[in-house]
Amino acid sequence: MNIAKIDAPARHYIGGEWVHTDAEVRQSFDPATGEALGGWLPGSAELADQAIAVAREAFDRNDWSASPRQRAAALQEFADRMEARRDELTDLIVAENGKLRREAFGEMMGSISEARYYAGLARNIFGRTFESAPGALSLLHREAAGVVAIIVPWNAPVTLLVRSLGPALAAGCTVVIKPAPQTPLIHRVVMECLAACPSLPKGVVNSVNENGMEVGKALVASPEVDVISFTGSSATGKAIMAAAAPTLKRLSLELGGKAPAVIFDDADLDLAVKELTTGSLIMAGQMCVAAARFLVHEKVLPSFREKMAASYRAVKVGPGASPDSQMGSLIDHDNRARVSRLIEQAGDEGRMVVKGSAPGGSLAAGAFLTPTLFEIDDVRSPLVQEELFGPIVSLESFADEKEAVQKANATRYGLAASLFTSDLARATRVSRAIRSGTVWLNCHTRLLAEGETGGYRQSGLGRLHGVEGLNDFLETKHVYLESGSI
Repeated sequence: MNIAKIDAPARHYIGGEWVHTDAEVRQSFDPATGEALGGWLPGSAELADQAIAVAREAFDRNDWSASPRQRAAALQEFADRMEARRDELTDLIVAENGKLRREAFGEMMGSISEARYYAGLARNIFGRTFESAPGALSLLHREAAGVVAIIVPWNAPVTLLVRSLGPALAAGCTVVIKPAPQTPLIHRVVMECLAACPSLPKGVVNSVNENGMEVGKALVASPEVDVISFTGSSATGKAIMAAAAPTLKRLSLELGGKAPAVIFDDADLDLAVKELTTGSLIMAGQMCVAAARFLVHEKVLPSFREKMAASYRAVKVGPGASPDSQMGSLIDHDNRARVSRLIEQAGDEGRMVVKGSAPGGSLAAGAFLTPTLFEIDDVRSPLVQEELFGPIVSLESFADEKEAVQKANATRYGLAASLFTSDLARATRVSRAIRSGTVWLNCHTRLLAEGETGGYRQSGLGRLHGVEGLNDFLETKHVYLESGSI
């Protein structure tokens, strides 16, 4: 892995210009080593307001929202520039985010695909026309919603930006981005890719680094922001919803998850173990759709427990750049300490099957934890009910299909789930019965630009990816005309 030395701090990008301030430079760190990677400049509410004003002027005073071919060209250029810097960005994601290189490479390929997908959709936004009575013509237009604020999380800082930015730009909106403070250097390179797009007018895309919660609060409160697109915890999503209420903003929220994986007694257990080892430990479990609960038919529970425990014990934890590593680090030491406390709680409330710990030796300086699997009966436990966001998974049993569905639906989340069975009729019934935005059959964590994702219940509002990903960034206008009136 080759990370170029970064001398100048990551700055803000407003109105087509890189903005430097006198704020104290902060450092970004490699969570696998603790080493400083480079500096970045924190933002402010004043900078956020400046970026919003620029985005508003760009929306109101140029033809961006009425130029689908230009929008398509800009998104294709963005994809081209990310592709040209794909390896550089992949290495930087590994270094600043801590994930495996194959995970980082997959993130980049998915981001490039997403930008190209929405470049195609930019030229395919259609309204409709109908005649409601003789000579009475209704024209239904699909129009850009306005200025969008995108609040990006740290766990997939490119993909989770592009899946909101792509449809926002395709729809004709202008944008202000708030990147995650844990991954500012990754974001800097993505913004450089955008800044190099000749078809993208100045002011259409702007970015302001965070400073605590100051920038995010300014974006949510501003009356000049029409849409908030946020990915993160359900608790923060609720706070955003409350703060946005006075201005009645449209909200696109993908929030927390507690994905159940349901393993029936006719399942291929070896396949389930293989899929769920990867599906639960992807990004060290720091992914909202990662498998977080294993619900297993009581008949095959002993066999599944033994196979899963062996698989978890065999997982090689290490730096994301190492080809031997099978799970990378957590994002920082604070999160490692938080998950370590949860492991102790799991030992008190349940039965420990595999107990994770912080490895020593050459990994001691990093935010590493080995996987944890614990068995628990009380579905009301916070360990079952809350999103733990780390390499810690509960093992629960069920006696029949009805109980499996009840337990799968027993939390307030509904973002993703998976089923393992050889019975197609059962797979159809149970996938319909589980209240979740995504249900995978005999696999876990398959995500693609064309397929919508989003949550039921407290896992969010709206959909991202796919054709429906445009909806949160579009308004529908009805124009009515009676013959003879013009």
